[in-house]
Amino acid sequence: MRVLVAEDHERLARSVAAGLRRYGMTVDLAFDGNDALARLHDCRYDVVILDRDLPGTHGDDICRSIVAQRSESRVLMLTAASSVKDRVEGLGLGADDYLPKPFDFSEMVARVQALGRRPGASQTGRLGFGHLKLDPVKREATREGRTLDLRPKEFAVLECLLVANGNPVSAEELLERVWDSATDPFTTTVKTTVNRLRAKLGEPSIIQTVRDSGYRIGEQ
Repeated sequence: MRVLVAEDHERLARSVAAGLRRYGMTVDLAFDGNDALARLHDCRYDVVILDRDLPGTHGDDICRSIVAQRSESRVLMLTAASSVKDRVEGLGLGADDYLPKPFDFSEMVARVQALGRRPGASQTGRLGFGHLKLDPVKREATREGRTLDLRPKEFAVLECLLVANGNPVSAEELLERVWDSATDPFTTTVKTTVNRLRAKLGEPSIIQTVRDSGYRIGEQ
């Protein structure tokens, strides 16, 4: 799952991002509304954690923009105002959920995961190919009953390939979906991660390299 945290309180934003990454999510940060809009233009996000009172472009306007573009991004709106009226206004703008500050981090994670599982977001139910099974919610993967010890990026790459249902996924798309925007686009990290994943999955190999197209899950 790829998440944008748009929050002008940098310490809070970085803390939220670090916590979400521990749950295997890819997280980008924006500290003002203008930066948030630019990132939304450049990347696809499953969930946007949106502070309503952002400087620059206001959070309300960002939410309206997401809705107007019929984006599949789900919006979790944050605000220091916690009255029923404020919640109703936020949801009325098109936000999918609303969380007042201060909040419990475990509740935020649960809400983000729930939004990511809704239709239209990339997160799905259990995935599989043959004897390979992956549960995105429990963050578990097995092959022939053997639990796979996968790093977060390896798990995310495997999930992307399984979601593609046998269609090739380019290295560029994997880089966008699994790594954050600070990653060097010319890095060999995708190839390295795929090679590690192949080794952990074992034989017979089910990750194929498709020339000029990327990688796919399938039989040799």
